Amino acid sequence: MIALAGTAGATTAPTYYGQRPAWSSCGGGFQCATLRVPLDYSKPRGRQIKISLIKLPATGKKIGSLVLNFGGPGVSGVDSLRAARTTVSATLRQRFDVVSFDPRGVGRSAPVRCFGTLGMDAYLAADATPDDRSERAALKQWGKTLAQACAANSGKELLAHVSTGEAARDLDLMRSALGDSRLTYLGWSYGTYLGARYADLYPGRIRAMVLDGAEDPQQTGAEFQKAQNQGFQVALNSFLRDCFKHKDCPFRKHTLTAAGKRLDTLLRRADRAPLRNTADGRQVSESIVRTGIIAALYSTDSWKVLRGALTAAFQGDGTTLLFLSDFYNGRRQDGTYDNETFAHQAISCLDHPETPCPYWPVKGKRFTKKVTAAGSPPIVVVGTTRDPATPYALARSLAAQLRHGVLLTNDGDGHTAYHGGSSCVERQVDRYLVTGRAPARDACHASPKA
Repeated sequence: MIALAGTAGATTAPTYYGQRPAWSSCGGGFQCATLRVPLDYSKPRGRQIKISLIKLPATGKKIGSLVLNFGGPGVSGVDSLRAARTTVSATLRQRFDVVSFDPRGVGRSAPVRCFGTLGMDAYLAADATPDDRSERAALKQWGKTLAQACAANSGKELLAHVSTGEAARDLDLMRSALGDSRLTYLGWSYGTYLGARYADLYPGRIRAMVLDGAEDPQQTGAEFQKAQNQGFQVALNSFLRDCFKHKDCPFRKHTLTAAGKRLDTLLRRADRAPLRNTADGRQVSESIVRTGIIAALYSTDSWKVLRGALTAAFQGDGTTLLFLSDFYNGRRQDGTYDNETFAHQAISCLDHPETPCPYWPVKGKRFTKKVTAAGSPPIVVVGTTRDPATPYALARSLAAQLRHGVLLTNDGDGHTAYHGGSSCVERQVDRYLVTGRAPARDACHASPKA
């Protein structure tokens, strides 16, 4: 086949668009395959890598394929879909082959590799919020050590080609290989950034696109980090207000100010000396405590666990916070880690090289601009008002900059809304993905004031 016309596809070797994945059973009703892509799109006849795919075949009359990205960057779509086949509704599973993938650099798709288990344990326990010169020096050294380890174990050639822009081009090859003339896509969190980058490149190749828990492609890495910090503070306050209603809440004084001070005291205590850990020999440092709390704020389902974890932590036992941190950091029961942390760093340093990548061995290219996707069909952007990781303001911004963006608001807590966050959002998204007819603006809730 001839490469698709347009600047984005002009340098792609024709053979890449002629692929048909060789699907084979990989257990549980799933089928797996790989997709060949060029490592460097400017050198399409050079080194190739393989993108790992997984598919749950449609149970009824099929419309086409629904491609999912679960976020990150760095999350394995293959593992995520296998672990949660009901992530999408029975209606969508009936009408679509549900497909996910490991983006380049992630999981089984030419994974970025850096540390082993012991190195990761030490890296994650290091103080990420230094208070003095020695702690700042230690953090700087860890940054250098990580960069050196990734370069040594992954190679600079791979590290230079795991950007979101390149993943978006892989996504178009995937669309073609699946036999779809236009892409049907549902992305959560970072998956919205990947979707926006795809829409920027290929607006006319979209059938339907849902971006849930949106990032704003106009933002720099530093701006996104600032917005996310504010989002987690909003989520923490929401958790605390709920905590005060329960008998097992560990805060004696039921005010946000008093509870905040007690949490600050806990963090300072862990900074001076690690909390106890009854599971293994690792130290529950300030960074582990902080990560454990953050991990539990992603979903209201974790709030009860967090109440218990804080009750124990105030008594010096950080075991449950360590377990929460392990879950967040991709540490398996056997002590090994998935590669999400490494892939996250590598992808972020290419997408947002201005921060936090002063020692990274390859240079990225900033992409900070409005994505209008002129020529696309309606694109549905879902925002949750008290989302900790992707604050609601980002969804409003992305929906406004898209030429045909439609904002769907979930007035609630937790990260993202489709699948467990809002039944109204699920109904509206299902209808849109099946029919292509977008919901009315804020069909689930009157838009809150910014």
